[in-house]
Amino acid sequence: MATIGPASDPPDALRAMLAAGVDVVRLNLSHGSVDEHLERIERIRSIARELDAPIAVLADLPGPKIRAGHFPEGGVNLTAGSLIRLRPGTGQSDGGIITVPYDTLLDDLHEGSKVQLGDGAISMQVVSMAETEAIARVETGGRANGEPGVHLSSDTLRLTTPTDEDLVLAEQVAAAGVEFIAVSFVRQAADIEQVRAVVGDRAQLVAKIETRTAVANLHGIIAAVDVVMVARGDLGIDCPIEDVPHLQKRIIRHCVEAGVPVITATQMLESMISAPAPTRAEVSDVANAVFDGTDAVMLSGETAIGRDPVEVVRTMGAVAERAEREADYRQWANRLGRMQRSERHTEMIRLDGVTAALTHAAWQAAIDAEATAILCCTRSGRTARAMARFRPEARMIGLSPYPEVVRAMALSWGVEPLEVGTYSSTDEMVWFAIERALEAGLVETGDTVLVLAGAPSGVRPGDQRSPVPAGIGGSATDVLRIVHVS
Repeated sequence: MATIGPASDPPDALRAMLAAGVDVVRLNLSHGSVDEHLERIERIRSIARELDAPIAVLADLPGPKIRAGHFPEGGVNLTAGSLIRLRPGTGQSDGGIITVPYDTLLDDLHEGSKVQLGDGAISMQVVSMAETEAIARVETGGRANGEPGVHLSSDTLRLTTPTDEDLVLAEQVAAAGVEFIAVSFVRQAADIEQVRAVVGDRAQLVAKIETRTAVANLHGIIAAVDVVMVARGDLGIDCPIEDVPHLQKRIIRHCVEAGVPVITATQMLESMISAPAPTRAEVSDVANAVFDGTDAVMLSGETAIGRDPVEVVRTMGAVAERAEREADYRQWANRLGRMQRSERHTEMIRLDGVTAALTHAAWQAAIDAEATAILCCTRSGRTARAMARFRPEARMIGLSPYPEVVRAMALSWGVEPLEVGTYSSTDEMVWFAIERALEAGLVETGDTVLVLAGAPSGVRPGDQRSPVPAGIGGSATDVLRIVHVS
């Protein structure tokens, strides 16, 4: 997943980056106008058609944001040990006073509260409270420039998400046809439901886990959302930094168990914003995210403002592909199969019992039959997501007649999406799915393949009126065939 910005916005740069291997494009709605982002969506769609590639679009809502009053040109150096006055209101900030346009600032702070600026590089602790201001001691100093973000503990912060602006933006980008909308600073399932009420089924919702409150409510959030993002930047500000790697593993594990795709984000190849190659630590970080089981790895500033977005994408792809060859997914799938029979897992899983059971059977059958591919015929993408939980060794192909579903499947682990027609029976669907995979060069004559599908029922995604054509999968995955391609 790659973020669009000044470095990758021009059509030629965007085309080269998509051709280098991007599956999902992220639009950061915190920057730029709505009209600019709508134009980008059209540009992405046009280039994706040229490349004949199923590229999904994720629109990332700004969420609530507190920013300090503007610091003087050139910035101010805040030294460790110095005392700073924090005042609610507008106006300039300087080396002695930081103004914060947040009315309840003094209500949300108390002696001992932590306050951080920007990406957390500058940290302060409140040492006393007065009627009109809080006095804080700088613990970690640095240079404050522009209007840096002000980070307070999520446990006391009174700002709510989604904001009114978020809901307006969600409606606009959903109408433009994005596949995913990311909700910032999610703290509970109800935050997701507010956006769901506006968006409906027009886009899948992504919960950004970036506060300790969200971690505490993780199971409820996973049950309410379509995708989860481990947003390590703000998570590392709100939680002890040494906890972040462990929280990442825990969040990814719970998401895979529940059949919910998960994205690992923030500073993955940060040094490549200005350097031609990543650090060894960054390479290890990307590889470890793959070993953890993440569905996607995300680039932010690296492709938005970096010196060479295309090379960053190539580097990320090479590291991820190399890590995949070492990942022990069979052990994971065995564990998941055992968990699937437990009461705890039954309560948490986002799948019906038939789909869960049949995808488990398909994973085992693919091993026993030495299948080269598993074809997932799906109306909504759910069959492919359910199969992806097991991280099978066989190639996974997701087939749907709906372009928006085909694009959205690009986010799920290991799924190679294909658009396919609709057919009048399950038998036709199986044979034409195999034919489509043959045309695409994803299977060959002589291969043994599995075909997973659901009995036709329900409605087209995002449309509560149109019936689903026969033979493309319904509410539960209940068909499994093993076919020798001849």
